[in-house]
Amino acid sequence: MSADGVEAGFAFETVGSIAEIGPTEWNRLAAGKAASGNPFVQHAFLAALERSGSVGPGTGWTPRHIVLRSNGRIVAAAPAYLKEHSFGEYVFDHGWAEAYARAGGRYYPKLLCAVPFTPVTGPRLLAENEAGRKLLANALVTAATRARLSSAHVTFHQNEPEQLAESFLERTGLQYHWFNKGYRSYDDFLGALSSRKRKALRRERREAAQGLIFRRLSGAEIKERHWDVFWRFYQDTGSRKWGRPYLTRTFFSLIGEAAPDSILMILAEDAGRPVAGALNFIGDDALFGRYWGRTEERPFLHFEVCYHQAIDFAIERRLGRVEAGAQGDHKLARGYEPVLTRSSHWIADPGFREAVARFLNAERRQIEAELAAIADESPFRRDGPPPD
Repeated sequence: MSADGVEAGFAFETVGSIAEIGPTEWNRLAAGKAASGNPFVQHAFLAALERSGSVGPGTGWTPRHIVLRSNGRIVAAAPAYLKEHSFGEYVFDHGWAEAYARAGGRYYPKLLCAVPFTPVTGPRLLAENEAGRKLLANALVTAATRARLSSAHVTFHQNEPEQLAESFLERTGLQYHWFNKGYRSYDDFLGALSSRKRKALRRERREAAQGLIFRRLSGAEIKERHWDVFWRFYQDTGSRKWGRPYLTRTFFSLIGEAAPDSILMILAEDAGRPVAGALNFIGDDALFGRYWGRTEERPFLHFEVCYHQAIDFAIERRLGRVEAGAQGDHKLARGYEPVLTRSSHWIADPGFREAVARFLNAERRQIEAELAAIADESPFRRDGPPPD
Protein backbone atom coordinates (compact mmCIF):
# COMPACT_ATOMS: atom_id res chain seq x y z
CA MET A 1 0.00 0.00 0.00
CA SER A 2 1.41 3.39 -0.99
CA ALA A 3 1.30 6.47 1.21
CA ASP A 4 -1.77 7.78 -0.60
CA GLY A 5 -3.82 4.65 0.10
CA VAL A 6 -3.60 3.25 -3.43
CA GLU A 7 -1.94 -0.13 -3.85
CA ALA A 8 1.15 -0.60 -5.97
CA GLY A 9 0.26 -1.20 -9.60
CA PHE A 10 -2.71 1.16 -9.42
CA ALA A 11 -2.87 4.91 -10.05
CA PHE A 12 -5.74 7.29 -9.54
CA GLU A 13 -6.56 10.64 -11.08
CA THR A 14 -9.37 13.17 -11.07
CA VAL A 15 -10.90 14.27 -14.35
CA GLY A 16 -12.79 17.48 -14.97
CA SER A 17 -15.39 16.02 -17.30
CA ILE A 18 -16.94 12.65 -17.89
CA ALA A 19 -16.31 13.31 -21.57
CA GLU A 20 -12.67 12.43 -20.84
CA ILE A 21 -13.83 8.85 -20.20
CA GLY A 22 -15.36 6.82 -22.99
CA PRO A 23 -18.98 5.71 -22.53
CA THR A 24 -18.04 2.08 -23.09
CA GLU A 25 -15.36 2.17 -20.37
CA TRP A 26 -17.60 3.94 -17.86
CA ASN A 27 -20.68 1.83 -18.53
CA ARG A 28 -18.68 -1.37 -18.25
CA LEU A 29 -18.07 -0.46 -14.61
CA ALA A 30 -21.62 0.84 -14.11
CA ALA A 31 -23.07 -2.43 -15.43
CA GLY A 32 -21.80 -4.52 -12.51
CA LYS A 33 -24.09 -6.62 -10.35
CA ALA A 34 -24.29 -3.87 -7.72
CA ALA A 35 -25.52 -1.33 -10.28
CA SER A 36 -28.61 -3.41 -11.18
CA GLY A 37 -29.43 -1.31 -14.24
CA ASN A 38 -29.39 1.98 -12.34
CA PRO A 39 -29.83 4.67 -15.04
CA PHE A 40 -28.34 7.50 -13.01
CA VAL A 41 -24.77 6.19 -12.94
CA GLN A 42 -24.75 5.57 -16.67
CA HIS A 43 -22.48 7.75 -18.80
CA ALA A 44 -25.48 9.19 -20.70
CA PHE A 45 -27.13 10.68 -17.60
CA LEU A 46 -23.97 12.18 -16.12
CA ALA A 47 -22.84 13.51 -19.51
CA ALA A 48 -26.23 15.15 -20.10
CA LEU A 49 -25.86 17.00 -16.79
CA GLU A 50 -22.49 18.36 -17.89
CA ARG A 51 -23.31 19.11 -21.53
CA SER A 52 -26.50 20.95 -20.57
CA GLY A 53 -24.75 23.20 -18.06
CA SER A 54 -26.82 21.81 -15.19
CA VAL A 55 -23.48 21.12 -13.48
CA GLY A 56 -20.22 22.89 -14.22
CA PRO A 57 -19.11 26.55 -14.15
CA GLY A 58 -21.36 28.80 -12.12
CA THR A 59 -23.44 26.00 -10.58
CA GLY A 60 -21.33 25.11 -7.54
CA TRP A 61 -20.97 21.58 -8.96
CA THR A 62 -17.51 21.20 -10.52
CA PRO A 63 -16.88 17.68 -11.90
CA ARG A 64 -13.94 15.92 -10.23
CA HIS A 65 -14.59 12.30 -11.17
CA ILE A 66 -12.26 9.76 -9.58
CA VAL A 67 -10.63 7.27 -11.95
CA LEU A 68 -8.48 4.30 -10.95
CA ARG A 69 -6.20 2.69 -13.52
CA SER A 70 -4.09 -0.45 -13.66
CA ASN A 71 -1.58 -0.70 -16.49
CA GLY A 72 -3.38 2.17 -18.19
CA ARG A 73 -6.77 0.45 -18.09
CA ILE A 74 -9.65 1.96 -16.11
CA VAL A 75 -10.66 -0.55 -13.44
CA ALA A 76 -12.77 1.70 -11.17
CA ALA A 77 -14.43 5.12 -11.23
CA ALA A 78 -16.74 7.29 -9.15
CA PRO A 79 -18.89 10.30 -10.07
CA ALA A 80 -17.57 13.11 -7.90
CA TYR A 81 -17.88 16.88 -7.67
CA LEU A 82 -16.20 19.78 -5.94
CA LYS A 83 -19.08 21.49 -4.13
CA GLU A 84 -19.27 25.16 -3.18
CA HIS A 85 -22.59 24.71 -1.34
CA SER A 86 -24.93 21.94 -0.20
CA PHE A 87 -27.92 22.52 -2.46
CA GLY A 88 -29.30 19.72 -4.60
CA GLU A 89 -27.92 16.91 -2.43
CA TYR A 90 -30.87 15.85 -0.22
CA VAL A 91 -28.51 14.80 2.58
CA PHE A 92 -28.56 17.96 4.59
CA ASP A 93 -25.31 19.22 6.09
CA HIS A 94 -25.96 22.98 6.09
CA GLY A 95 -25.87 22.87 9.88
CA TRP A 96 -22.45 21.22 9.81
CA ALA A 97 -21.13 23.98 7.54
CA GLU A 98 -22.50 26.70 9.81
CA ALA A 99 -21.08 25.06 12.94
CA TYR A 100 -17.65 24.64 11.37
CA ALA A 101 -17.66 28.27 10.21
CA ARG A 102 -18.50 29.45 13.74
CA ALA A 103 -15.52 27.45 14.97
CA GLY A 104 -13.28 29.22 12.47
CA GLY A 105 -13.19 26.46 9.86
CA ARG A 106 -13.88 26.52 6.13
CA TYR A 107 -16.36 23.82 5.12
CA TYR A 108 -16.57 24.63 1.40
CA PRO A 109 -15.41 23.48 -1.03
CA LYS A 110 -16.00 19.83 -0.19
CA LEU A 111 -15.77 16.66 -2.27
CA LEU A 112 -19.05 14.89 -3.02
CA CYS A 113 -19.44 11.47 -4.63
CA ALA A 114 -23.05 11.46 -5.80
CA VAL A 115 -25.47 11.80 -8.67
CA PRO A 116 -26.40 15.50 -8.75
CA PHE A 117 -29.96 16.44 -7.80
CA THR A 118 -30.88 12.76 -7.48
CA PRO A 119 -31.85 11.28 -4.08
CA VAL A 120 -31.92 7.75 -5.48
CA THR A 121 -30.15 4.79 -3.92
CA GLY A 122 -27.56 3.10 -6.09
CA PRO A 123 -23.88 2.30 -6.56
CA ARG A 124 -21.38 5.13 -6.24
CA LEU A 125 -18.06 3.27 -6.25
CA LEU A 126 -18.05 1.67 -9.69
CA ALA A 127 -15.51 -1.11 -9.94
CA GLU A 128 -14.89 -4.58 -11.26
CA ASN A 129 -14.61 -6.07 -7.77
CA GLU A 130 -14.66 -5.38 -4.04
CA ALA A 131 -10.95 -4.55 -3.99
CA GLY A 132 -11.52 -1.82 -6.56
CA ARG A 133 -14.31 -0.28 -4.51
CA LYS A 134 -12.09 -0.18 -1.45
CA LEU A 135 -9.35 1.53 -3.44
CA LEU A 136 -11.87 4.08 -4.67
CA ALA A 137 -12.91 4.86 -1.09
CA ASN A 138 -9.24 5.44 -0.25
CA ALA A 139 -8.83 7.56 -3.38
CA LEU A 140 -11.69 9.85 -2.33
CA VAL A 141 -9.95 10.55 0.97
CA THR A 142 -6.62 11.06 -0.80
CA ALA A 143 -8.14 13.48 -3.30
CA ALA A 144 -9.78 15.51 -0.51
CA THR A 145 -6.57 15.51 1.54
CA ARG A 146 -4.39 16.64 -1.37
CA ALA A 147 -6.79 19.49 -2.14
CA ARG A 148 -6.96 20.42 1.57
CA LEU A 149 -10.72 20.05 1.63
CA SER A 150 -12.74 19.86 4.81
CA SER A 151 -14.52 16.65 3.91
CA ALA A 152 -15.54 13.99 1.41
CA HIS A 153 -19.06 12.57 1.18
CA VAL A 154 -20.74 9.62 -0.54
CA THR A 155 -24.52 9.91 -0.61
CA PHE A 156 -27.33 7.40 -1.20
CA HIS A 157 -24.85 4.61 -1.76
CA GLN A 158 -25.82 0.97 -1.99
CA ASN A 159 -23.87 -2.25 -1.40
CA GLU A 160 -20.75 -0.33 -0.40
CA PRO A 161 -20.73 0.02 3.42
CA GLU A 162 -17.72 -2.23 3.98
CA GLN A 163 -15.49 -0.23 1.67
CA LEU A 164 -16.49 3.03 3.35
CA ALA A 165 -16.58 1.88 6.98
CA GLU A 166 -12.85 2.24 7.63
CA SER A 167 -12.50 6.03 7.23
CA PHE A 168 -16.05 7.37 6.88
CA LEU A 169 -18.86 8.07 9.33
CA GLU A 170 -22.17 6.49 8.32
CA ARG A 171 -25.39 8.48 8.24
CA THR A 172 -28.86 7.00 7.86
CA GLY A 173 -31.88 8.61 6.30
CA LEU A 174 -35.45 7.64 5.57
CA GLN A 175 -37.30 7.24 2.29
CA TYR A 176 -40.48 5.47 1.19
CA HIS A 177 -40.40 2.82 -1.55
CA TRP A 178 -43.19 0.71 -2.96
CA PHE A 179 -42.48 -3.01 -3.28
CA ASN A 180 -44.10 -5.32 -5.79
CA LYS A 181 -45.00 -8.49 -3.92
CA GLY A 182 -46.10 -10.38 -7.00
CA TYR A 183 -49.20 -8.25 -7.59
CA ARG A 184 -51.15 -8.99 -10.77
CA SER A 185 -52.98 -5.65 -10.84
CA TYR A 186 -53.53 -2.49 -8.82
CA ASP A 187 -56.65 -4.08 -7.33
CA ASP A 188 -54.52 -7.05 -6.31
CA PHE A 189 -52.23 -4.62 -4.48
CA LEU A 190 -55.22 -2.95 -2.82
CA GLY A 191 -56.22 -6.36 -1.50
CA ALA A 192 -53.12 -6.29 0.70
CA LEU A 193 -54.33 -3.12 2.44
CA SER A 194 -56.83 -2.65 5.23
CA SER A 195 -60.43 -2.13 4.18
CA ARG A 196 -60.37 1.52 5.21
CA LYS A 197 -57.24 2.23 3.18
CA ARG A 198 -58.59 0.39 0.13
CA LYS A 199 -61.71 2.52 0.12
CA ALA A 200 -59.72 5.72 0.64
CA LEU A 201 -57.36 5.05 -2.27
CA ARG A 202 -60.15 4.04 -4.63
CA ARG A 203 -61.99 7.27 -3.82
CA GLU A 204 -58.76 9.26 -4.18
CA ARG A 205 -58.08 7.85 -7.64
CA ARG A 206 -61.66 8.46 -8.79
CA GLU A 207 -61.54 12.09 -7.71
CA ALA A 208 -58.11 12.66 -9.24
CA ALA A 209 -59.26 11.27 -12.59
CA GLN A 210 -62.35 13.47 -12.93
CA GLY A 211 -62.19 15.18 -16.33
CA LEU A 212 -58.66 13.93 -17.01
CA ILE A 213 -56.94 11.40 -19.22
CA PHE A 214 -53.55 10.02 -18.20
CA ARG A 215 -51.00 9.26 -20.89
CA ARG A 216 -47.71 7.39 -20.64
CA LEU A 217 -44.93 8.19 -23.08
CA SER A 218 -41.58 6.51 -23.51
CA GLY A 219 -38.79 6.19 -26.07
CA ALA A 220 -39.55 7.70 -29.49
CA GLU A 221 -43.05 8.69 -28.33
CA ILE A 222 -41.53 11.63 -26.44
CA LYS A 223 -41.12 14.58 -28.80
CA GLU A 224 -39.64 18.04 -28.22
CA ARG A 225 -43.14 19.43 -27.71
CA HIS A 226 -43.56 17.07 -24.79
CA TRP A 227 -40.27 18.26 -23.28
CA ASP A 228 -41.48 21.86 -23.70
CA VAL A 229 -44.62 20.99 -21.77
CA PHE A 230 -42.75 19.14 -19.08
CA TRP A 231 -40.24 21.99 -18.74
CA ARG A 232 -43.12 24.27 -17.75
CA PHE A 233 -44.15 21.77 -15.10
CA TYR A 234 -40.59 21.40 -13.83
CA GLN A 235 -40.13 25.17 -13.62
CA ASP A 236 -43.26 25.44 -11.49
CA THR A 237 -41.95 22.88 -9.00
CA GLY A 238 -38.44 24.35 -9.05
CA SER A 239 -39.62 27.86 -8.33
CA ARG A 240 -41.80 26.70 -5.44
CA LYS A 241 -39.24 24.37 -3.83
CA TRP A 242 -35.77 25.70 -4.62
CA GLY A 243 -36.23 29.24 -5.92
CA ARG A 244 -34.93 28.19 -9.32
CA PRO A 245 -34.76 24.87 -11.19
CA TYR A 246 -31.55 22.88 -10.88
CA LEU A 247 -31.73 21.39 -14.37
CA THR A 248 -31.66 23.33 -17.64
CA ARG A 249 -34.13 22.88 -20.46
CA THR A 250 -31.34 21.43 -22.60
CA PHE A 251 -30.83 18.58 -20.15
CA PHE A 252 -34.21 17.08 -20.93
CA SER A 253 -33.60 17.09 -24.68
CA LEU A 254 -30.16 15.54 -24.23
CA ILE A 255 -31.27 12.73 -21.93
CA GLY A 256 -34.28 12.09 -24.14
CA GLU A 257 -31.95 11.65 -27.09
CA ALA A 258 -29.25 9.67 -25.27
CA ALA A 259 -31.40 7.30 -23.18
CA PRO A 260 -34.96 7.35 -24.56
CA ASP A 261 -35.93 3.86 -23.46
CA SER A 262 -35.04 4.56 -19.84
CA ILE A 263 -37.63 7.35 -19.59
CA LEU A 264 -41.31 7.21 -18.68
CA MET A 265 -43.26 10.46 -18.90
CA ILE A 266 -46.74 10.53 -17.42
CA LEU A 267 -49.04 13.37 -18.49
CA ALA A 268 -52.45 14.36 -17.14
CA GLU A 269 -54.56 15.99 -19.84
CA ASP A 270 -57.82 17.91 -19.74
CA ALA A 271 -59.45 17.82 -23.19
CA GLY A 272 -56.02 17.31 -24.75
CA ARG A 273 -54.39 20.07 -22.70
CA PRO A 274 -51.59 18.86 -20.36
CA VAL A 275 -52.10 20.15 -16.83
CA ALA A 276 -49.56 18.03 -14.91
CA GLY A 277 -46.78 15.56 -15.51
CA ALA A 278 -44.19 13.33 -13.90
CA LEU A 279 -40.87 12.09 -15.23
CA ASN A 280 -39.63 8.66 -14.23
CA PHE A 281 -36.55 6.61 -15.09
CA ILE A 282 -36.75 2.88 -15.70
CA GLY A 283 -34.14 0.54 -14.23
CA ASP A 284 -33.79 -3.21 -14.61
CA ASP A 285 -35.98 -3.89 -11.57
CA ALA A 286 -37.17 -0.49 -10.40
CA LEU A 287 -39.02 2.61 -11.49
CA PHE A 288 -37.50 5.84 -10.20
CA GLY A 289 -39.81 8.83 -9.88
CA ARG A 290 -37.81 12.02 -10.25
CA TYR A 291 -39.57 15.22 -11.31
CA TRP A 292 -43.11 16.45 -11.40
CA GLY A 293 -45.06 19.66 -11.86
CA ARG A 294 -48.49 21.07 -12.66
CA THR A 295 -50.10 24.22 -13.98
CA GLU A 296 -53.40 23.66 -12.19
CA GLU A 297 -54.21 22.67 -8.62
CA ARG A 298 -56.58 19.69 -8.51
CA PRO A 299 -57.49 17.30 -5.67
CA PHE A 300 -55.12 14.34 -5.36
CA LEU A 301 -53.50 15.04 -8.75
CA HIS A 302 -49.97 14.84 -7.34
CA PHE A 303 -50.65 11.46 -5.75
CA GLU A 304 -52.17 10.04 -8.94
CA VAL A 305 -49.49 11.24 -11.33
CA CYS A 306 -46.51 10.46 -9.11
CA TYR A 307 -47.50 7.45 -7.01
CA HIS A 308 -50.51 5.52 -8.30
CA GLN A 309 -49.56 5.68 -11.97
CA ALA A 310 -46.05 4.56 -11.05
CA ILE A 311 -47.46 1.53 -9.21
CA ASP A 312 -49.63 0.67 -12.21
CA PHE A 313 -46.59 0.75 -14.49
CA ALA A 314 -44.39 -1.27 -12.12
CA ILE A 315 -47.02 -4.00 -11.84
CA GLU A 316 -47.48 -4.16 -15.61
CA ARG A 317 -43.71 -4.33 -16.19
CA ARG A 318 -43.18 -6.67 -13.23
CA LEU A 319 -40.66 -4.31 -11.68
CA GLY A 320 -39.67 -5.04 -8.11
CA ARG A 321 -40.08 -1.59 -6.61
CA VAL A 322 -40.83 2.10 -7.09
CA GLU A 323 -38.57 4.74 -5.57
CA ALA A 324 -40.45 8.02 -5.43
CA GLY A 325 -37.75 10.38 -4.23
CA ALA A 326 -36.82 11.99 -0.94
CA GLN A 327 -38.95 12.40 2.18
CA GLY A 328 -42.74 12.36 2.12
CA ASP A 329 -44.43 10.39 4.89
CA HIS A 330 -47.68 10.96 2.94
CA LYS A 331 -46.45 8.08 0.74
CA LEU A 332 -47.02 5.66 3.60
CA ALA A 333 -50.81 5.82 3.27
CA ARG A 334 -50.41 4.95 -0.43
CA GLY A 335 -48.56 1.70 0.17
CA TYR A 336 -45.00 2.97 0.11
CA GLU A 337 -42.90 1.47 2.90
CA PRO A 338 -40.11 3.06 4.98
CA VAL A 339 -36.59 2.25 3.86
CA LEU A 340 -33.30 3.30 5.42
CA THR A 341 -30.87 5.10 3.14
CA ARG A 342 -27.16 5.49 3.80
CA SER A 343 -24.49 8.06 3.17
CA SER A 344 -20.90 8.19 4.35
CA HIS A 345 -18.81 11.16 5.43
CA TRP A 346 -15.08 11.65 5.87
CA ILE A 347 -14.16 14.67 8.00
CA ALA A 348 -10.57 15.93 7.97
CA ASP A 349 -10.58 17.86 11.25
CA PRO A 350 -10.46 15.33 14.17
CA GLY A 351 -12.35 17.57 16.57
CA PHE A 352 -15.04 18.37 14.04
CA ARG A 353 -15.27 14.69 13.08
CA GLU A 354 -15.97 13.83 16.72
CA ALA A 355 -18.74 16.45 16.89
CA VAL A 356 -20.32 15.14 13.67
CA ALA A 357 -20.13 11.58 15.01
CA ARG A 358 -22.08 12.60 18.12
CA PHE A 359 -24.69 14.30 15.96
CA LEU A 360 -25.06 11.22 13.75
CA ASN A 361 -25.50 8.92 16.74
CA ALA A 362 -28.31 11.11 18.08
CA GLU A 363 -29.89 11.38 14.63
CA ARG A 364 -29.74 7.60 14.20
CA ARG A 365 -31.64 7.07 17.47
CA GLN A 366 -34.26 9.57 16.33
CA ILE A 367 -34.75 7.73 13.03
CA GLU A 368 -35.04 4.38 14.84
CA ALA A 369 -37.78 5.86 17.00
CA GLU A 370 -39.51 7.24 13.91
CA LEU A 371 -39.40 3.82 12.25
CA ALA A 372 -40.99 2.23 15.29
CA ALA A 373 -43.79 4.79 15.22
CA ILE A 374 -44.34 4.31 11.49
CA ALA A 375 -44.83 0.57 11.96
CA ASP A 376 -48.04 1.33 13.84
CA GLU A 377 -49.36 3.38 10.90
CA SER A 378 -48.89 0.78 8.18
CA PRO A 379 -51.81 0.62 5.72
CA PHE A 380 -51.29 -3.11 5.14
CA ARG A 381 -53.62 -5.76 6.54
CA ARG A 382 -52.44 -7.50 9.67
CA ASP A 383 -54.62 -10.57 9.17
CA GLY A 384 -53.47 -11.69 5.72
CA PRO A 385 -55.09 -11.03 2.33
CA PRO A 386 -58.87 -10.91 1.94
CA PRO A 387 -60.62 -13.88 0.33
CA ASP A 388 -60.92 -13.86 -3.46
